[in-house]
Amino acid sequence: MVGGHGRRQMNQTVSAAVEADIPAIASLRSAVAERLTSQYGRGHWSSGVTEQSVSRGLKSSLVLVSRDGSSIVATVRLATRKPWAIDPKYFSVIRQPLYLHDMAVDPRLQRQGVGRRLLEEVKTVARAWPANGIRLDSYDSPAGAGDFYAKCGFREVGRVSYRSLPLIYYELLLDERGEALKKG
Repeated sequence: MVGGHGRRQMNQTVSAAVEADIPAIASLRSAVAERLTSQYGRGHWSSGVTEQSVSRGLKSSLVLVSRDGSSIVATVRLATRKPWAIDPKYFSVIRQPLYLHDMAVDPRLQRQGVGRRLLEEVKTVARAWPANGIRLDSYDSPAGAGDFYAKCGFREVGRVSYRSLPLIYYELLLDERGEALKKG
């Protein structure tokens, strides 16, 4: 079904991933890597994703999946452990940050609100965690999703080169109710 703006109408539901979702998540993330490589050439984003790496993420983090019916169309991973590429000195001092990793939206459905709706669910999850901020890094290149995160309310807090990989840091601060705070 197509909506008024040429967009396919979806029945998007978001839930925590389970072990049975691992192959579909690996396939989705690999498809996104292939699309980025075909658009922007080889880069850090070109790495294939294995079921083993998705399984490790499922054991150490909360992995969310967005489904359209039974098909997984987007995924994101949330963790409280600071990732290797994040330098906390660029971020606001907060009690409990959540780190957003591995966001991927089916390339055929990008620019249709799927990722934005998934990030809204991430805010709900953060509220219940409880966390008072969400942090992430994005490639500082055309293959990066920084503009997307900025449009979703995240604020750029720094640009770094980590192990020769150019990154942009983003954060979204949340109040006690999990609502986004405006800062700066």
